[in-house]
Amino acid sequence: MKIRVDYDVCEANAVCMGLAPDVFEVDEDDNLHVLLPEPPPEALDRVRHAIRSCPKAALSLHDE
Repeated sequence: MKIRVDYDVCEANAVCMGLAPDVFEVDEDDNLHVLLPEPPPEALDRVRHAIRSCPKAALSLHDE
């Protein structure tokens, strides 16, 4: 599974970072970074929750 970010839509609200800080990070310039683009199986539930919680629907998870 691989995380994708639509950076044209993302507002770096940091909701994802709050739910999965080991996977997502928003830096001091309000740029989102995916720390684990292919999260391990034990993180997938938190990642899915973060994706569903994104206020701009800028995140998605894909089989790759």
